[in-house]
Amino acid sequence: MNTIHVTIKDRLAILTLNRGKSNAMNREMITELTDMLLNIEKDDNIGGLLITGRDNFFSAGLDLIELYGYNQEDTRSFWELFLRFGSIITAFKKPLVAALNGHAPAGGCVIALACDARVMAEGKFIIGLNEVPVGIIVPDSIFQLYAFWLGHAAASRSLLEGKLFSPEEALQIGLVDELVKPESIMTAAERKVRKYMGFEPQTWQQSKLNIRTGIIAATSADQTLALDRMLEQWWSPATRSILKMLIDNLKK
Repeated sequence: MNTIHVTIKDRLAILTLNRGKSNAMNREMITELTDMLLNIEKDDNIGGLLITGRDNFFSAGLDLIELYGYNQEDTRSFWELFLRFGSIITAFKKPLVAALNGHAPAGGCVIALACDARVMAEGKFIIGLNEVPVGIIVPDSIFQLYAFWLGHAAASRSLLEGKLFSPEEALQIGLVDELVKPESIMTAAERKVRKYMGFEPQTWQQSKLNIRTGIIAATSADQTLALDRMLEQWWSPATRSILKMLIDNLKK
């Protein structure tokens, strides 16, 4: 695999996002993540999964530079792939914890939201869904993930503002569960996931799926109409202008 690295430690899979400086997600990365989730879920020798990044980035979200250059057909297939990934990671039944070692906006936040718990490093990092200011319409499935942890009102306000939270703010609002020193992030996240792994697996996993009935239904539903609206806005002159400005800044 070119964009992720996986090791196994005493029945725990540790998946490190490993693509460039910021772990921006492209088609290859999302495909590798999806395939790995499906493989780990059916592997009886693995009891849980921990996802982390490297350096100061968990993931900066989708690779807008690559995505901006897609034609209409490729753009649609990319978003279909991403939404399918969201469905699979949301319904992943085994214990899943995010070790947020750094920045986790947008798509990085989506991965974190799908986890059972989020441990974040202290520091000058950001997390949240900031798609609206960028001109991207957030589908209901992703909003439902946000609301699952923040509550409907807080998620609505945060989403419409494109609010990005500091680690301390994220802890206060319930977006993350624990803050630790950066050097302790893996130890704390492993402690959390192994606590879940210590319970009787069938009981824990079915309880997780029961709790997630609503968000599993939302992320696995037919999202054709939502995607149509997203793509119409994606190709609008206003959004293309915003994206072009953002991409120019990223390239500096």
